[in-house]
Amino acid sequence: MASDQELDLVEIAPNSDPPVCKIIDYQKYVYQQKKKAKELKANASKVVIKEIRFGPQTDEHDYQFKLNHAKSFLKEGSKVKAYVFFRGRSILFSEQGEKLLLRFAVDLEDYGKAEQMPKLEGKRMIMMIAPVKKK
Repeated sequence: MASDQELDLVEIAPNSDPPVCKIIDYQKYVYQQKKKAKELKANASKVVIKEIRFGPQTDEHDYQFKLNHAKSFLKEGSKVKAYVFFRGRSILFSEQGEKLLLRFAVDLEDYGKAEQMPKLEGKRMIMMIAPVKKK
């Protein structure tokens, strides 16, 4: 039947019993599959992660400056990865770094929500904040 219509016999579901086949133009079918895949890829949202780095004894002015940057990042739809970097013996101030990150999350409550609570990974204490979806 396929050769009479000058089309191709394409096996759609080989694992079913009996196997399912369709009579279609194979080149057109492949083209449409590529087009669908490209369209899905174009519509997929790309997640941008911006990083903000603190020290364990970050001063108030520096904190406010970085807070304003984080607000602008969240407004444009980027995720914010805030981390406190401990150098040498400053790892002793890990609870101070945790307080700083929690304060940061509370100050950004209107713009984003914390995806994960602060956790210590090596010499860094990391926290992710995702933007709030606009209604």
